[in-house]
Amino acid sequence: MSRVRLTAEDYAAQLRQLLPQGWAWPDDPGAVLQRLLAGFGGALSRTHDRALALLREAHPETALELLPEWEREVGEPDDCAGPAQGLQLRRQRVVQKLTARGGQSRQFYVELAASLGYEIEIREYRPFVCGLSQAALDVLAGTAEVRFVWSVFVLGPRVTWFRAGASQAGLDPLARIDRAEDLECMLQRAAPAHTLLIVGYTDPRLLEVGGVRLTVAGRGIRVG
Repeated sequence: MSRVRLTAEDYAAQLRQLLPQGWAWPDDPGAVLQRLLAGFGGALSRTHDRALALLREAHPETALELLPEWEREVGEPDDCAGPAQGLQLRRQRVVQKLTARGGQSRQFYVELAASLGYEIEIREYRPFVCGLSQAALDVLAGTAEVRFVWSVFVLGPRVTWFRAGASQAGLDPLARIDRAEDLECMLQRAAPAHTLLIVGYTDPRLLEVGGVRLTVAGRGIRVG
């Protein structure tokens, strides 16, 4: 089908060319026959326009009327990121979900965080094994389950600590964390099912002072 828009007069002219010759087929614009052809031309032109619109709706990056159908197909609005604001962002979300390839590499999770506007650092752990581990570098762990634990640290100033003279005792908490709830939700959803993900908001370079200590409820896992 041609993508060029044809008007009602274009279709009426084509219909006139299909008419037989003779007195029974008057070409006077005021004749009943010509008015009938003009009506047919309008209907055909509207059908042509709707067909062109369907070509546009067949692609999520240009869809308008069928965009809600595309969103329903890919699970929008997203449970983690919430509803998208604006037509362009809605289309972008649909395209991203249709073209997403997934993965379980460090780079995949780093890029996932970056797509939401966050910078993260990932750490994995392993139990201390005599003869294989380095006492000064590898952490101690009381169970092999620590192999399935990994941490994501959200970088940037996201923790506000209680400060004497600046904070109010009894009112301000010892630490206020600006949680990245959308990122946490996305990471938990994309994490391998057999692993335990811990999301932290303190700069990991600060945690290195005195070692790293993590306690996981219900697992009895301690790192450091």
